[in-house]
Amino acid sequence: MAADETASTRSAVRLALAGAGQAHVETGVPVLDRLLEQLARYGRFDLTLGVAPGSADTQVAESGQAFGSALATLLRAEGADGHGSAHVPSAEALAHVALDLSDDPCLVTNFDLSVAHVGGLAGDLADRFLNELARAAGITLHVRLVEGRDTQHVLGAIFKALGVALEAACRVRGERD
Repeated sequence: MAADETASTRSAVRLALAGAGQAHVETGVPVLDRLLEQLARYGRFDLTLGVAPGSADTQVAESGQAFGSALATLLRAEGADGHGSAHVPSAEALAHVALDLSDDPCLVTNFDLSVAHVGGLAGDLADRFLNELARAAGITLHVRLVEGRDTQHVLGAIFKALGVALEAACRVRGERD
């Protein structure tokens, strides 16, 4: 289990591996809450994440940083694989996510959601969350949209695939389902 609170105490996170996929998420951005709940369910993480009120941009950044910091501990635990990948669909959308530990963390994507809006979440805020997550977790994160037109389905596929890839990356070698 990893627990973390940012220095500014704007956010708090508790993350447990091999859980039931239950999540209690309050980022202040409802669509991001739902996406993180999907990530937890598909990654079989038990996740509690809370962020203090602020602008949507600040709340999204704080969420990515807090979640990434908690993941950094799990990804670097003794025996953890530290890498993973997954293809996951959501309706007509199909996303592929691959990640690995890195001394030079970054996000690499093949899509642009900067003009898209889903439930009040601008697509660039989804990009901001993934960037902050990659940096705080210390990973190279590749996100590929294989197919998809509906922004809500695209984001769902991405976060589901991210959950599955993170589960594989945090899994300790030799553990079985």
